[in-house]
Amino acid sequence: MKRFLLRCKIHNARVTEKRLVYEGSLTVDSLLMEAAGLVPYEMVKVYNVANGERFDTYVIPGEAGKGDICLNGAAARKGEIGDMVIIVSYGISTEEEARGHEPKLVFVDEKNRIK
Repeated sequence: MKRFLLRCKIHNARVTEKRLVYEGSLTVDSLLMEAAGLVPYEMVKVYNVANGERFDTYVIPGEAGKGDICLNGAAARKGEIGDMVIIVSYGISTEEEARGHEPKLVFVDEKNRIK
């Protein structure tokens, strides 16, 4: 049997920008992506704490250290600048892999800097 497990999470990041006219995705500061173990174009789920919206998209790297969390394309309709979001990625594991699995958890401050 396979299990879906949390692979990584960026917790309580703040939306810094919205770009409606864009091909679509979520721009994330590349330092946050690296800390969480996310790769460009990886599918993520975004949970907007401010309004309850939940949506799927993919990540693209933003400038390192700038703290960008930008909702692009259709995702720009799912939140506002300043909204707190949780960005997660899940993975499929075997029963054996699931035992002892530890996700990468990245906690950030109000400027999206790693705590």
